[in-house]
Amino acid sequence: MLHIAPESLVLLPAFAKIVCEPGWRWARREKPMANYDLFYVWSGEGEVEVNGTHYEVGKGSCFLFRPGDYTSATHHPQRPLVLTYIHFAVNESIDAVPNRYRMLNDTVDFEYMLSRYVRLFLVQTYAAQEEAQLILKQLMIHLLREDNQLPVEKKASNQLTEAIHEVANFIRQNPSIAHRVEDLAVRAQLSPRYFSMKFKELIGMSVQTYMIRTRIERAQHLLMHAGMNVTEVADALGYRDIFFFSRQFKQYTGRSPSEIR
Repeated sequence: MLHIAPESLVLLPAFAKIVCEPGWRWARREKPMANYDLFYVWSGEGEVEVNGTHYEVGKGSCFLFRPGDYTSATHHPQRPLVLTYIHFAVNESIDAVPNRYRMLNDTVDFEYMLSRYVRLFLVQTYAAQEEAQLILKQLMIHLLREDNQLPVEKKASNQLTEAIHEVANFIRQNPSIAHRVEDLAVRAQLSPRYFSMKFKELIGMSVQTYMIRTRIERAQHLLMHAGMNVTEVADALGYRDIFFFSRQFKQYTGRSPSEIR
């Protein structure tokens, strides 16, 4: 559902956020689902069955039931399920469909979008359907992103991942600064050793290598597009020795700065 147009999402009447009654159960369907149903658990405990597979569910459990699925569910009467469900159809061919089930750990953004979707229809809101289609597309992208994250990213918490990527972006925005690992670690609120280890794990190279590559990439851009000569570029990027700059530049690009210019 990554490349479908939002207007291709057909919003169907069944959607709500509900607190299930103590005796609630979702009986197994005699006929398979005709369309899609996004099913999210805010709290409580229960069990969901999809096509013969059983799932123990709690806060963060998220399903995307598909056309043709057979479903049923029960819950713990003393710990009733609080659910949001959104029923919808798609009127164009689909390139990718999120997995049927996942457990969301970072739920803040997802729950905000679910709440916004439901609130749009509580009162008459201008362009509610158009906004709801956009939100539903965002929800699908969120699930696809969860499904397609690299294993390394899944191991790290979202907060840690964001902190490391923020530091990487800071380095890229300030290539002329001779960043110290200790200072960058403070920025990420980590110890220098743990920061260095996680940076390499998440970015794919050491902090030092990333700083050099970022600086050389900026140098290439300045030489090609800014009209600056080799001495000016070396000075702008904090190199005190133009010969060292030229040697490092060639090491990473295979060409000397003067050749690039």
